[in-house]
Amino acid sequence: MTVRMPGAWQDRGMRIYLVGGAVRDALLDRPVVDHDHVVVGAMPDDLLALGYRPVGKDFPVFLHPDTGEEYALARTERKTGRGYHGFVFQADATVTLEQDLARRDLTINAIARDEHGALTDPFHGVRDIEARVLRHVSPAFVEDPVRVLRVARFAARFAPLGFTVAAETMALMQQMVRDGEVDHLVPERVWAETRKALTEPQPSAFLRVLREAGALRVLFPEVDALYGVPQRAEFHPEIDTGVHVEMVLDAAAKLAPRNDLVGFCALTHDLGKALTPADALPRHIGHEHRGVAPLRQLAARLKVPTEHAALAEAVCREHLNAHRAFELKPATVAKLLASLDALRRPARLDVFLAACMADKRGRLGHEGDAYPQADYLREACAAAAAVNASTFVAQGLAGPAIGAAMERARIDAIATVKTKLPAS
Repeated sequence: MTVRMPGAWQDRGMRIYLVGGAVRDALLDRPVVDHDHVVVGAMPDDLLALGYRPVGKDFPVFLHPDTGEEYALARTERKTGRGYHGFVFQADATVTLEQDLARRDLTINAIARDEHGALTDPFHGVRDIEARVLRHVSPAFVEDPVRVLRVARFAARFAPLGFTVAAETMALMQQMVRDGEVDHLVPERVWAETRKALTEPQPSAFLRVLREAGALRVLFPEVDALYGVPQRAEFHPEIDTGVHVEMVLDAAAKLAPRNDLVGFCALTHDLGKALTPADALPRHIGHEHRGVAPLRQLAARLKVPTEHAALAEAVCREHLNAHRAFELKPATVAKLLASLDALRRPARLDVFLAACMADKRGRLGHEGDAYPQADYLREACAAAAAVNASTFVAQGLAGPAIGAAMERARIDAIATVKTKLPAS
């Protein structure tokens, strides 16, 4: 992959480099989705004169007039306060490529490629790609608390390739947590990084890295509280509830790749187990109801989207009913479907069932278990949805009588589906 250098750039003494994820992913033989560029030796007016469109107010970033790809002026940054907003930036023609790369988070993201394909790699990112290591670029890493989340997110992406966090980088992250830097992260940024992590192939690594850094108890205390909580071995050979949630997250990533809605439901489905009275352990009777309050607390604190919060609550409250679907009375199945609004919005049922199936498979030795409950509940939903009000209008019913008749008919339709189930 090379970068074409238009004559106008050379005439003005400017150089452009492909940077960041595009270079990293090409070196990893992964698909390159976004192409980001850094411009050295330029001022904003130089790009404006070439037709580039400025975006944002905080950074000197421009969009290519034809491709829409991002071109950012090389810049340096200096810490001036707490949190990730506390920075002053310098972007002008005197900033070098090496200075721009030095402000980046990880060495694997601090590699540039010029128009001839030559790499600039002052922090040995290529070596770390080969060694499968996530390593910070410089001590300035500690100045931006978002980087704790980013490292955890990259771990979720690259763990399947064997990447681990360098010991010295983990030590810096732990120091950032002790210094209170993570406390200053705004909810929107925490959710944005979490949402991305939930779309990665191994989101369990996100939790493990945050937990090792000490950040999980700060940002997700409801999830952190699950670690060390025992479950009944006959149902959960992995025993530890935190480990179970990790396994459920990874199962969800396989069942519904890049679906952060399913992922969030998987993350929060068992929060009630942290609230089980000690004298009741390892049983967790009623945990599905106890989990609603901490789920609402987490969703409100992180400003989670309404649909994510609503479906996660449904999974938390009803996942045991999904597991025992064959034992439920048709009327109870009808209530379950109604609670999901599944007759009008069948896609909600798909999310619910994916999260429930992930819960079933997120157990040691059960990773490949079948989940016939999903087919049954989909058939029951389709049968109930086929009940039409016009049938009862034709019979002369009106008002509330139509609704009552439809409810009875839907229960009967579900009962018919149940009679066709194979004998257990």
